[in-house]
Amino acid sequence: MHRSTRRAAALISAALFALAGSCSSAAPDSRQDGGREPGAAGGTYDKGRRPALADRAPCADLPGYTCATLPVPLDHGGRVPGTLGLQVAMADNADAPKGVLMLLTGGPGQPGVPFVKRLSEKLKPVLDDYRLVMVDQRGTGGAALQCPQLQEEMGSSDLTPPTQQAVTDCADALGDKRRFYATADTVADLDLLRRALRERKWTLDGVSYGTFTAERYALAHPGKVRRLVLDSVVPQTLDDPMWLTPMRATARILRAACAAKGCGTDPVADLREVVRTYGNGADLLAMLTTYEFFDPDYEAAIAALHKAARGDASDLKELIERTRQDDTPAEQLSQGLHASTLCLDGRFPWGTTDSPVEGRAAKLAAAAERLTPRDYGPYDADAAQGTGSLLQCLWWPREPVPKAPPAGRKLPEVPVLLLGGDRDLSTPLEWLYEQEKLTPRGEVVVVKGAAHGIQSRAASDAGRQAVYDFLLRD
Repeated sequence: MHRSTRRAAALISAALFALAGSCSSAAPDSRQDGGREPGAAGGTYDKGRRPALADRAPCADLPGYTCATLPVPLDHGGRVPGTLGLQVAMADNADAPKGVLMLLTGGPGQPGVPFVKRLSEKLKPVLDDYRLVMVDQRGTGGAALQCPQLQEEMGSSDLTPPTQQAVTDCADALGDKRRFYATADTVADLDLLRRALRERKWTLDGVSYGTFTAERYALAHPGKVRRLVLDSVVPQTLDDPMWLTPMRATARILRAACAAKGCGTDPVADLREVVRTYGNGADLLAMLTTYEFFDPDYEAAIAALHKAARGDASDLKELIERTRQDDTPAEQLSQGLHASTLCLDGRFPWGTTDSPVEGRAAKLAAAAERLTPRDYGPYDADAAQGTGSLLQCLWWPREPVPKAPPAGRKLPEVPVLLLGGDRDLSTPLEWLYEQEKLTPRGEVVVVKGAAHGIQSRAASDAGRQAVYDFLLRD
């Protein structure tokens, strides 16, 4: 194998492990008591009382932070009994002059509390003024929704195609209560947390899917938000189920990366030729969106594509397999929660998840048939109907879906920082600019040469400094 590809493949595995393994056990262990739902430690939810945090104790390995459990109802509509216990970590400076900074992690499926130590270091310049709070959203962390086969097949990827059996087994294992894991449920949980913290308003900082959660919170509770940071933006419409925008963005990103390194090839032509020859577009998109977490220059990926386009796919196949070798456990990113949330929230070629399962495949195929190369860029129509997130929801059972905000509704008139990297394929800049149109007081900052997760992962400090300046501004 080509030496640079071998080295990159090894480092990708290490990088994925480091991302997943950066968690520290900051919260008390979750418990399952009596007839409660998983994660219901710390009492039961009582609608007649002010929301309250239970089991307060200093966080392990986190000086200056208190951990607690927030009881929330399984069903915010009140029809199905049950209580969930959400793990919360909060800085002890409760009198911070600018109030609470609620930091929302991504996925969906990623917990929050295990990342407090790492992210508090990244945000240190603002934490004298803000009280940092993080939460394990419902279905994550110690109370993660468990789907072993789906977890094994997809790991931490949005796009690795799963088997139909893994998806249907997951839905069966979760049962009817899987319908209580939409973003709307998390938004309702967050407002209970705000009230438990006795905050009239707070500031939300979302990363990746956390931006979508922050947007939906601001739309549901516009008077409760001081300002928003949206880092690696998922637009509030969530209206790209076939991942066509990232597919088209691939050409821009690979050519920019190639130009920066002087690679001397046309990676887009190479990608197009590889897809035509091997018909593996969905696998390539999944690989590239994983690879960016290691190397925003895509150096070994571009070299492997060039070699494969000329008849030797050994390096590329190795790279695809390496990025698939992802043993991320559900406690670090739950694929059961990922499927439950995206399928309840999403809009698909067949409609929404309340549509009959039997007719979905035909509607998806018809939608793919109408696509042209202008829609999917250097990939093909098969790739557009073969991504992991789409397949999860193609086979997900029929469910009632929560009401979504009107498509054209704008975010409230509060300051919003929209932050992105020009090498981000997971949440490309095109999505950021789509959200900007619905953000009256939006300020855009693009970090050159950066990929996904500007605050936590970018080599440049430009994005983090923009966050500090924005949050500390009067």
